[in-house]
Amino acid sequence: MAPQRRGAPKAPEGSGAAERRRQSSAKSVRAPREVQRKWLKTTILGACAVLAGPLLWSCLGGDDGVTEVLAHRGEILPGRFIEVPCSEDYDSHRRFEGCSPRKCGRGITDTVITRDEAQRIRSIAEKGLSLGGSDGGASILDLHSGALSVGKHFVNLYRYFGDKIQTVFSEEDFQLYRDVRRKVQLTIAQAFGISESSLYLTKPTFFSRINSTQARTAHDEYWHAHVDKVTYGSFDYTSLLYLSDYLDDFGGGRFVFMEEGANKTVEPRAGRVSFFTSGSENLHRVEKVHWGTRYAVTIAFTCNPDHGIADPVFT
Repeated sequence: MAPQRRGAPKAPEGSGAAERRRQSSAKSVRAPREVQRKWLKTTILGACAVLAGPLLWSCLGGDDGVTEVLAHRGEILPGRFIEVPCSEDYDSHRRFEGCSPRKCGRGITDTVITRDEAQRIRSIAEKGLSLGGSDGGASILDLHSGALSVGKHFVNLYRYFGDKIQTVFSEEDFQLYRDVRRKVQLTIAQAFGISESSLYLTKPTFFSRINSTQARTAHDEYWHAHVDKVTYGSFDYTSLLYLSDYLDDFGGGRFVFMEEGANKTVEPRAGRVSFFTSGSENLHRVEKVHWGTRYAVTIAFTCNPDHGIADPVFT
């Protein structure tokens, strides 16, 4: 069927008029696009400027959600104690009158362990961890059980290295370790009004070395929030002795007590002791280390003599 004619075609416009119309149309299209590009560029630059401060703070060691610093790195605290209500975690465990927490809280002191002692204790950690070290960011050395991070696993350094241990550590190292443990134990007993003799060292008590290396196993993911009494049922009182300085030796890595709407942080400094009751009243975590190396030793105590462990002995 032949196509129907719908009218005579219009005569073509002059080439000049058509060209002007096309140019006018192109300009009208480009104008909004140019405005959009400028707006997008301005928005991106503005966003970068807004983010630059938090990102810089994050790299230096800051972390979202921390609203109060309990102990600044530049302070030298003779003692600071904050009492908090006890959780019910202790009710599901055997109680020991005069020791099991009735008074709960957290404390910080910079005058129990000297910076010289902290440096000497750190050298013990460095010597032991030089024998191994995790492939991830967190390495552990436990002088009590002999546990040492090596690659993605743990070995017993006393069995694995045998007599070589005699050339790594000394009796003076172990004596210093015992002396520091006793000072921390006495500090905890005095702060919570209990007898020093009612506290027993418990496991795990260990050195930690943390850097910014990517985690390889679950053991390297140290930054998750946790409750010590839930993770380790034997814990009643937890302490940490810091062996390096926040923002001098490492960035990130602050200790954070997690509370609804008002997290509180402790900035590590060599020789600082942080201690607290181990229940849910002291839910906590450690910020990820962004750079450098963070050293500390966790020293834990129980009220149950059945869960006690002996000091390590150099043999």
